[in-house]
Amino acid sequence: MGESVQMEVVGSEPLSPTKKALLKIKALQAELDGFKARRQEAIAIVGIGCRFPGGVASPQAYWQLLEQGIDAIGEMPTDRWDMAALYAEEADLPGKMYTRHGGFLDQVDRFEPGFFGISPREAIYMDPKQRLLLECSWEALERAGYAPSRIAGSKTGVFIGTSDAEYINGCAFDALTEYSGVGNACSVIAGRLAYTLGVNGPALVVDTACSSSLVALSLALESLRRGESDMALAGGVGLYLSPGGFIVASQAHMLARDGRCKTFDQRADGYGRGEGCGVLVLKRLSDAEAAGDRILALLRGGAVNQDGASGGLTVPSGPAQVAVIRQALANAAVEPGQVDYVEAHGTGTPLGDPIEVGALAEVYGAGREATAPLLIGSVKTNIGHLEAAAGIAGLIKVVLALQHEVLPAHLNCPQPSSHIPWGQWPIQVNHAARPWPRGERPRRAGVSSFGFSGTNAHVIVEEAPLPSERPPLAQERPRHLLALSAKSRPALLELVGRYRERLAQGEEPLADLCYTA
Repeated sequence: MGESVQMEVVGSEPLSPTKKALLKIKALQAELDGFKARRQEAIAIVGIGCRFPGGVASPQAYWQLLEQGIDAIGEMPTDRWDMAALYAEEADLPGKMYTRHGGFLDQVDRFEPGFFGISPREAIYMDPKQRLLLECSWEALERAGYAPSRIAGSKTGVFIGTSDAEYINGCAFDALTEYSGVGNACSVIAGRLAYTLGVNGPALVVDTACSSSLVALSLALESLRRGESDMALAGGVGLYLSPGGFIVASQAHMLARDGRCKTFDQRADGYGRGEGCGVLVLKRLSDAEAAGDRILALLRGGAVNQDGASGGLTVPSGPAQVAVIRQALANAAVEPGQVDYVEAHGTGTPLGDPIEVGALAEVYGAGREATAPLLIGSVKTNIGHLEAAAGIAGLIKVVLALQHEVLPAHLNCPQPSSHIPWGQWPIQVNHAARPWPRGERPRRAGVSSFGFSGTNAHVIVEEAPLPSERPPLAQERPRHLLALSAKSRPALLELVGRYRERLAQGEEPLADLCYTA
């Protein structure tokens, strides 16, 4: 059979081969221009879900912890493992840990499987990280104004940073079942979320150790800009469900005895472990604006690289950190002097802290006046090092600081480290909370996350554009209807309590809250 040829006509005259070729070239150019525009477009953060140490179960609670300068590090929960048998003050005893402290979540054993269509028997064999991610992602979507049940079939991507599966090793199951494999496979952490929501975008799990969640976020940005995803859930989750990680880190002398990250301080002696989950709902800026989404902040760009051959497999590389920061700025089309603050990786080690500050000084210090230094800090001084979820915890902190126009205080640093030549560089630790108001140019921050595997990530965050003014209501309503629903009476009562808290804060107009509900 011969090929069928479609003739294009203008009026009654057929197009000449030359004109047809020109039209095709123009169409290809328009497609290329659209692709370039998407590649450079900012990504909007439109929703947040989080659980962090200190009883934090919402962005509002997280901000209260940051604003009040709360140290959320405490003693290890007594129901995790037998501390009496595992603790020893000596640092080198096999099978022992020399710290009793860290940043832990409460009630990680609590879960309502029926809400997500999961049987109680299956839930028993599910890694609590899967459960926690389901809850945080659901809440993030709801805060973004999207009913999770209504995004089924959409090109929504799932990009999650996580770490080793400890649950199956730490729990003495009577017998392994058909649920054990999917319940404890790292790959299923993203897959189960996509399955539960019924979404068809990419579903990826990333494990690059401490940089996992920020690397996952970078993949989400690329997927949105390529048009592979129209919306994305990106974040990280980490829980400590067996003592093995603490024992190994103790043998390597990596942990602080008091469980606290004393980042940039003279007393820095290792990091304190923390656990938690953070999830962002992301969309292309043009799509978010067209949908009337509430935009919380913008992601201008980011970059990921690897240390390669350096001072050691787990030793941070200054040149690699310099390179990833420069690439992130280039990808974001932002100059170093246009960044006000950097949320540092900042684990609180006498080796890592000076390397990181040196890299920041080399990139961000160039041409910066000493009277307007780069401010730095790390949320690890509040909640510990969340490892796989560390980057997303720092990023959410920056988003909240932009919203509230305040940079929270960096804790545990009364005496800046003598290993860092502070006087030679235009860099300053943000020791006390300070105003961060909107000004003549957009406020911007960098967020760093460096994995002990050698994979580094850095992203550039920018304040949200001012919302366009809405036309006033033609008539103010004397009453509003707030529709509340839940799958059980206890859940409904808990929802009522959450709304009471939210209404007491008075952050949104009642009409808007009722409309969204």
